[in-house]
Amino acid sequence: MTVYFIGAGPGDPDLITVKGKALIERCPVCLYAGSLVPEAVVAFAPKAAIVKDTAVMTLDDTHAEILAAHERGEDVARVHSGDPSLYGAIAEQIRRLNAAGVDYQIIPGVSAYAAMAATIGQELTIPEVAQSIVLTRMSMQSTSMPAGETLENFGRTGATLAIHLAIRNMREIERQLIPHYGADCPVVVGYRVGWPDQQIIRGTLSDIRKKVRKEKITRTALILLGPALASSISFKDSALYDPQKPHVLRPVLGVDLVEDHNT
Repeated sequence: MTVYFIGAGPGDPDLITVKGKALIERCPVCLYAGSLVPEAVVAFAPKAAIVKDTAVMTLDDTHAEILAAHERGEDVARVHSGDPSLYGAIAEQIRRLNAAGVDYQIIPGVSAYAAMAATIGQELTIPEVAQSIVLTRMSMQSTSMPAGETLENFGRTGATLAIHLAIRNMREIERQLIPHYGADCPVVVGYRVGWPDQQIIRGTLSDIRKKVRKEKITRTALILLGPALASSISFKDSALYDPQKPHVLRPVLGVDLVEDHNT
């Protein structure tokens, strides 16, 4: 048997991959994180399947379910929100599977930051403005951050930041990032992106905290910030389609590109 770690996407059932949906449809066991994965996703499971919400279970509990399925020779759909490689807590599950000799595969999904960028109609990498995206979080009641992985350090880069698990720490975000991005730096907060009750709140580093507090958002939110998010910004066109920037598939008009077969 095989355990399939399946990324269900941020909430919209239509954003699950074709491969992920097909695996849920055929696996006789489905374990899903019910606090973040909508029931519409696991509704794809066979009628006779064992379907369990792991939100109330411990790591020992979920591993016991997997070992029981292993004894029966039944594949398991282990369904996570977003993409399981990002804050999916699958590393500790994989460690136990390896120790038990249980096969597994990871099926990627749409991450919340990508879904949020699509929702707001925004590219996160703008030529000569921001060409990097930092995916990070903040320490609160969750696992502490490694030394050096601080907002202040990331802020020095000027990159687009996607900050998870930090909506209750907006004051600290403001304090650490205004010196690097400025008080007018655009910020977008997405609450339950991809769900029917999603909310998008726009602001700046100087006022986003008040706007979030007014909406009483305290969990399940993602914060995007950086100069690339400005609604009006001057930037150069990408060189990707520049007629004066030749490449093998698009030579400059009147100039033949000859491959050097001696290299």
